Amino acid sequence: MSDLKTGDLAPHFRLATDGGGEIDLGELRGKTVILYFYPKDDTPGCTTQAIEFSKASAEFGQAGATIIGVSKDNVKKHDKFKAKHELTVTLASDEDGSTVEAYGSWVLKKLYGREYMGIDRSTFLIGPDGRLNRIWHKVKVKGHVDEVLAATQGLAK
Repeated sequence: MSDLKTGDLAPHFRLATDGGGEIDLGELRGKTVILYFYPKDDTPGCTTQAIEFSKASAEFGQAGATIIGVSKDNVKKHDKFKAKHELTVTLASDEDGSTVEAYGSWVLKKLYGREYMGIDRSTFLIGPDGRLNRIWHKVKVKGHVDEVLAATQGLAK
């Protein structure tokens, strides 16, 4: 985990996105950003999370928020994942892991007694001023999007 805490400036990133695009956090200054990190395209929890964020994207938009999902999968995999599940959120590729690490979401994980490095399912609510407003680590998918939406709507007031 990094030492990031609420009130800190969000680490800058520029990443390739689905559809051959690019997203730069600096260009989003003045907008609220929901940045969520997830382990892998097309796995059960990650798919559910992406679908739920997509279903709520209009409500996030009304609160002035942009949603960006980030994993280490490449853009080609993101394109397939997005098309297969009709996702509306932007998916960014962090193949080298630098953004995942900058946000403290590259962590030691354990599964069946085996230790390995992987992405911590985590979400960052970045305010229009570029500062971290809320941070969620070790996210459980069920109910998470609703919690993030409530926090986002509270920030918009």
